[in-house]
Amino acid sequence: MRTLFLNPPSFEGFDGGASSRWPATREIESYWYPVWLCYPAGLLPDSKVVDAPPHKISIEDTVAMAKDFELLVLFTSTPGFHVDVKIAEMMKDVNPKMQVCFVGPPVTVEPEKTMLASKAIDFIVRREFDYQIVNYAKGTPLSELPGVSYRKDGGLMHNPEGGYIENLDELPWVTKVYKRDLDFRNYNVPFLLNPFISFYTSRGCPAMCTFCLWPQTHSGHRWRLRSVKDIANEVAWALENFTGLKEIFFDDDTFNYKKERTIELCKELKKLNFTWSCTSRVTTDRETLAAMREAGCRLMIVGYESGAPQILKNIKKGATVDMAERFTKNAHELGLTVHADFIVGLPGETRETIQQSIDFAKKLDCETIQVSIAHPYPGTEFYDYAQKNNLIQLNASMTDELGHQLPTVIYPGLDRAELVDSVERFYGEYYFRPKAAWRVVKKAIFSTEERRRLVKEAREYLALRKKRKKFVADQKALKESSYAATGD
Repeated sequence: MRTLFLNPPSFEGFDGGASSRWPATREIESYWYPVWLCYPAGLLPDSKVVDAPPHKISIEDTVAMAKDFELLVLFTSTPGFHVDVKIAEMMKDVNPKMQVCFVGPPVTVEPEKTMLASKAIDFIVRREFDYQIVNYAKGTPLSELPGVSYRKDGGLMHNPEGGYIENLDELPWVTKVYKRDLDFRNYNVPFLLNPFISFYTSRGCPAMCTFCLWPQTHSGHRWRLRSVKDIANEVAWALENFTGLKEIFFDDDTFNYKKERTIELCKELKKLNFTWSCTSRVTTDRETLAAMREAGCRLMIVGYESGAPQILKNIKKGATVDMAERFTKNAHELGLTVHADFIVGLPGETRETIQQSIDFAKKLDCETIQVSIAHPYPGTEFYDYAQKNNLIQLNASMTDELGHQLPTVIYPGLDRAELVDSVERFYGEYYFRPKAAWRVVKKAIFSTEERRRLVKEAREYLALRKKRKKFVADQKALKESSYAATGD
């Protein structure tokens, strides 16, 4: 079957499906690669991957593609699901014979809800879907495929789960699919060297963070590794085949989870003499960081999440504030750049803990930060906690009309307005310090390319800042009018 693997258009600039770890539109336009779609695509020569958001492909142009394919595999996300369903229905209208399959975290957690959302969806594959899609496209009946839910005799059938893929070396190199179907110059992440490419060296994450979407819904907690040789060979191929490539990003849930494996891999990567970045936990020791730096590592994305010790315990982070300080000190002494991720609105959040996180971030003084609003996605332990404690506002939208995050979980004394405002306060207190501001200005002074990029990013951020301030003002006005009406 001629198969279309689709990361569909949704909100403008929305990169919430395919591999985005935090489904939302970013403060600054960013696009990650649709890694999960590219694995099965690499096993089907007569297939095509369409990543609509970074390639600026419209809904109309996407729908028109339906006539050329027999099978559509659409990677969906919770915030974009309603738009994805409409696109699938429109494509089905163009080609009623085309089979439509939805994949992604929401279908794993709520298979019946997904199937009942639209008759345009013929089946779904829960969790990993690589071989199920390939085998179906080659003629295997749905009834014989593990982890599949489908329609039969007016009802729904849910096949038993299959095991995870253990031998990752059997899977194709996604970089070859990138080369075939995507323009790598369209992918941009502000803190990476662009153009970049990204791929995985492992699947799954043993960490038990309660809020993290992927291990709990899609990739699993079982950590499965590619061989060092296979990774090095793909890197070498990519370096030869992407002219102008500036960086490779290893987008694992946690790249350096195990010391021995990381050091072994770094020995091979060092021979290739290239610049790379990766994800990291603060539990990584100095020796491992030194091996990474020596092998060409430039930057790490690190999930600090919070500067409040109790919140780190609440979310089962498996790390402490002291560990984070020691890790950051080691990284900076070794010359590694750190992009620090923080989240406001995790279990136990208060005004005081938010300020703790802001003060902690300033103390760490990482080169760049990202501040997200906590979302209790279905299928996560955080979602169960929020439901049990009546913290979720079920009628509240997860995003605004452009896909930017809005809180759906609130705490005593912390309403939606204050959580949104705290994100802006976090960024403001962090970046409007002389030391942090000078880092930005210095880049603009010494690089024309950086200057153009920073001007573009500043415009995007200021536009979002204005929207957030309006949201906060509207929420406060709504609250005041409610008080006035009730006389409280």
